[in-house]
Amino acid sequence: MAVDEPATDGVVRRGDAAPTPVAAPWFEVSTVDERTTLVTEPHVHPLLRANLWHLRGRDHDLLVDCGTGVSALAPVLLDRFGREPVLVLTHGHLDHMGSAHEFAEVWAHPLERVDDPAPGSLHGPTLAAEVGLDWSPPDLLVTARPHDGYDPATYRVPPATVTRYLTDGDTIDLGDRSLTVLHLPGHTPGSIALFDPAGGTLFSGDVVYDDVLLDNLTGGDPARYADSLRRLRELPVTVTHAGHEPSFGRDRLHDLIDTYLRDSRPTGVTADPP
Repeated sequence: MAVDEPATDGVVRRGDAAPTPVAAPWFEVSTVDERTTLVTEPHVHPLLRANLWHLRGRDHDLLVDCGTGVSALAPVLLDRFGREPVLVLTHGHLDHMGSAHEFAEVWAHPLERVDDPAPGSLHGPTLAAEVGLDWSPPDLLVTARPHDGYDPATYRVPPATVTRYLTDGDTIDLGDRSLTVLHLPGHTPGSIALFDPAGGTLFSGDVVYDDVLLDNLTGGDPARYADSLRRLRELPVTVTHAGHEPSFGRDRLHDLIDTYLRDSRPTGVTADPP
């Protein structure tokens, strides 16, 4: 497989670098606790290596985000858990919705264009231009292929059909566990997080994670981001399972929020106006 290079017309085409190896299995699956499983794509560059959270419920299971779609995810989950989960998308970036078209139930905020996503790319400079990154990631954003014959140049994010639109304050009931939807715009207009008030667990997507928070991508809004983080800081969160990087506790959550608010100094607005 060749590293893909951008043509002058913006289309990613095949170059002549050494082929990448085949990696099987594509996904890494780790048990967090009896009801929570973490799925990642270890052969994807950290920029796009999202955390996918599978929550086991009495009545149905929930999947928070679904990765790049480089390799099919739904069959892996069906084989491991015996039933297909409801998919909740925290937002519509390619590393969080790439496999969304594989699932029958897809829930998302109405401001995320899940039905008409940006095409995406595994070529770093092309993706940077598409999403508005102010730095250039590596040429190829995968270190392996999911199978023989896979060509990264053909990568696109397929559209998905949203079967339920989620808004701030909605409840997701798994039968023995309920999560509250929080609309927290800033990273994207329709970014959401899921909060389990019984256990203090937050599934934050890209609203907050243990790294520099990106507020300047296409569709980002630093002022709304700041207000969303102020709101989040007031919640009784004990552990955050983020969309990237390792999970962390309450003190680290406050550190990340305080650092962002101190360094960015945007003007706050209402996070979810009527």
